[in-house]
Amino acid sequence: MALPAETSPTSTWPLPPTQYINLYTDDNIRRGRAPKPPLPIHNEYTMFGVPFNADDAIIRPLESQSIRRLYPQNFDHRRELKKLNHSILVNFLDLLDILIKCPDSTKRTDKIEDINILFINIHHLINEFRPHQARETVRVMLEMQKRQRHQVAERLERQEDEVSRLVREALSSLPDNLDLDSSLLVPSPEELQLSARADAAATTDDKCSTLDRLMCNIVDAL
Repeated sequence: MALPAETSPTSTWPLPPTQYINLYTDDNIRRGRAPKPPLPIHNEYTMFGVPFNADDAIIRPLESQSIRRLYPQNFDHRRELKKLNHSILVNFLDLLDILIKCPDSTKRTDKIEDINILFINIHHLINEFRPHQARETVRVMLEMQKRQRHQVAERLERQEDEVSRLVREALSSLPDNLDLDSSLLVPSPEELQLSARADAAATTDDKCSTLDRLMCNIVDAL
């Protein structure tokens, strides 16, 4: 049975921009009918209901999000991550103890909130490694591309050496007194250029029309 309109389920996330994507067809792009990309945002904007500012840092501090920081300003990421991980395990054991002894106690909600803050802090510390991860990913990709190009260049050099060796062996196997047919020889580039220049000069000197040449041939035949 269909649900009423007021109780119909709705998606939390926006639908895919299908109508906008369909405008970027190959025909529209070729004819210049595709809409231009949106202008860059220089001020505040909202994404998934959360306000952002274009000048904000990529990894925003916890204080700007009204979240309590559980580690000092100057810290070692590895050490703080270990401490937070240990605190999560301890608080989880405390939560189990509360659920066993007094499930209806308000301490259960407080302990869940403490675990939630611990997870947010450890997630924030992990996110601070994202710029470093992005740089390392780009570096690895560039190294792979460099290595692939070196491999292709080495293969081309080996193929060139192999072709040169085969040509030398073929030339060395030919007899010295071999009489080749001149019609089978491929002319050199210099000979081709001289032949083209001679043909062009002959065409320029021969200013006789086709009709006059035909009449001359008829007279010569008589």
